[in-house]
Amino acid sequence: MAEGCPFHQPGHADDQVTMKSPTGCPVSPEAAAFDPFGASYQLDPAEALRWSREQEPVFFSPKLGYWVVSRFDDVKAVFRDNITFSPSIALEKLTPAPPEATKILESYGFAMRRTMVNEDEPDHMERRRLLMDAFLPENLEQHEAWVRELVRDYMDLFIDKGRADLVGEMFREIPMTVALRFLGVPHEDAKELRKFSVAHTLNTWGRPSPEQQLQIAEDVGRFWKTAQDILDRMYAEPTGEGWMYDSIRMHKVHPAIVPESYLRSMMMAILVAAHETTAFATTNAFRTLLSNRESWNDICENPALIPSAIEECLRVAGSVVAWRRIATDDTIVGGEKIPKGGKLLIVQASANRDQSHFENPDDFDIYRHNAAEHLTFGYGAHQCMGKNIARMEMRVILDEFVRRLPHVHLVEDQTFEYLPNTSFRGATSLWVEWEPAQNPERRTRSVLENPTHFHIGAPIKDDILRRVVVTEVEREAEAVIRIDLVDPHGRDLPDWSPGSHVELVSGEWRRYYSICGTRGDRSRLSFAILREPEGRGGSVHFHDTVKPGDVLHIAGPKNHFHLDETATRYTLIAGGIGITPILAMADRLKALGKPYTLHYCGAGRRTMAFLDRVERDHGAALTVHAGDEGCRLDLPRVLGGLSEGEQVYSCGPERMLEALETLAVNWPEGTLHVEHFTARSSILDPANEHAFEAVLADSDLTVQVGNDQTLLEALTAAGVDVPSDCCEGLCGTCEVAVVEGHIDHRDLVLSRTERDANDRMMACCSRAKDKRLVLSL
Repeated sequence: MAEGCPFHQPGHADDQVTMKSPTGCPVSPEAAAFDPFGASYQLDPAEALRWSREQEPVFFSPKLGYWVVSRFDDVKAVFRDNITFSPSIALEKLTPAPPEATKILESYGFAMRRTMVNEDEPDHMERRRLLMDAFLPENLEQHEAWVRELVRDYMDLFIDKGRADLVGEMFREIPMTVALRFLGVPHEDAKELRKFSVAHTLNTWGRPSPEQQLQIAEDVGRFWKTAQDILDRMYAEPTGEGWMYDSIRMHKVHPAIVPESYLRSMMMAILVAAHETTAFATTNAFRTLLSNRESWNDICENPALIPSAIEECLRVAGSVVAWRRIATDDTIVGGEKIPKGGKLLIVQASANRDQSHFENPDDFDIYRHNAAEHLTFGYGAHQCMGKNIARMEMRVILDEFVRRLPHVHLVEDQTFEYLPNTSFRGATSLWVEWEPAQNPERRTRSVLENPTHFHIGAPIKDDILRRVVVTEVEREAEAVIRIDLVDPHGRDLPDWSPGSHVELVSGEWRRYYSICGTRGDRSRLSFAILREPEGRGGSVHFHDTVKPGDVLHIAGPKNHFHLDETATRYTLIAGGIGITPILAMADRLKALGKPYTLHYCGAGRRTMAFLDRVERDHGAALTVHAGDEGCRLDLPRVLGGLSEGEQVYSCGPERMLEALETLAVNWPEGTLHVEHFTARSSILDPANEHAFEAVLADSDLTVQVGNDQTLLEALTAAGVDVPSDCCEGLCGTCEVAVVEGHIDHRDLVLSRTERDANDRMMACCSRAKDKRLVLSL
């Protein structure tokens, strides 16, 4: 049986296999049937590849002649390694041109060569470093006010009509206008360029017929010639403002790094990239939000949610569906052998719906804490330079709509059509309606005052808050209360998994609490709070002030304490209020029929929350260790005879967790899983720290980390998106891989063995022991 043939499993009969991949491995029936130009992929590429994510994450498509990559980790790994996986074919025509079309392009002098999208190292990063200043967050701030005025001007044209095709009347126009201004192209030249930009998409990533190719070649040729004529005028007088003028001036200083041929190719490529992708992304976002009316209403009520809503739209309905790479050597992706010269279609749209990375991936949730980890912008050295321009445009457009047309809705029964291609997706029209008499500005022009100012870059996590109402506050034990929360509109709350927590927010107070309710009951979320008079004040605040009917906010649910459901046996150990995540795990294991034992420790039964329910539901597996009864937990005895494949989960006081970690030193890696209550002091003392540099291997950048800032802060300031949550070294969200250098670990996430491996760290708190770290970023 061939290694790396995932369909060679029970249920895949050999007589079903009729083709072979370039490695000689038989092609499964599903892979043989896959057609990126078929109706299912064109309608919803992520859904069309669900079977692949679940069964065959990397497969060879005979119809396409490419290896298709569908899971998050594999897609990210290909993006990360731009040496093994060259981007040189990213702009290669998917459908070869007939000789007649080639002659047409030649007649226009078409000479599209290397751009930032399809060039290899070291040329790519040498150029990128010279030309990226204009894309940095601090340099994009100056464009926001102008973008808003532009959006208002376009809206003024149809605000009183009551009906509009947003694509034709706005969404295709604004990104092109912004792109031209950013480049420095005079406004009078914009009209000609607008006509032909769509032809490049079909020419490169589509499957036009031979007859269609001739007209497309004409349009592409005219697009090229128009762009070159504009560039010639700019080149002759390079004193203007804009990215193309900057690039021309850089060419004159560094002609070997920024040659003229590069300027000519980029003049066309960046217009397509900035225009098509942003126009499609905006169209997809509005269709998604208006199809999820409750989410639309939420951002109308709270525009601060717009950045997170945009990221979730980019995750579930991004405009960039897939990119292409070619293997420069024999390699392995997702366990599948890829030969040298093998072409890969890496499908970000599928990766963005991978349940191994996004919980409840098919749900549209504008409160999703890790939506910004989507791969729509790519990753690593070739991540989209214009991502923050696109974010800014989409946020401003959406902010203006929720102010001026909150009552807008989709026209019913309209047909959505898409340009047939493998890699970019967006409807060619989007019809909406509204009642002009209800326009807020007819009552008061104040709706145009004090617009929302958005931070440039990824969303600020503290803004992603869901409004909830307290329905019940009950005492569960001495100094322990249970709080139940519901949605204020009676909607379902998100599903959650054992080990999940929420961040509860009340004014200035933000604290993390594990969910301990009944999983499957999406009408409410329940958690327990231990009053800690000697703590930082949060628990006392919630104990003393929260009452039924109060409106609070939560972030989450999130899970950094996942239960591995594949183990053979489990030992669960809870100390005090640590019963909350452990109880949810016990409930799940019982439902699965998995063997487990549960040890619940406390000072006395009166202090042990949910004890009645634990005894009722888990009595057969339970041992209660009440200190005032002289029944203390003997960890070495209880854990002295772990069976093969058994896993241990524990949450409780630091002393107990430290004892467990000491016992686990000789256990197989991955046996012990713990969750801490609190972090060590996370206050940075510059007097006792030293500065260091972080070299980002995937992006070929170097970031300086001062003695007064964390690595996470330095990366964020440099425009590098690194997910984060607690910022206290508790959750593991901000983990980054370390290639070289010695780490000063300060987190409570990694085990001793993991720290000794010296290959990953938490960016929010850990630092370099010396002066330099090399990271896989």
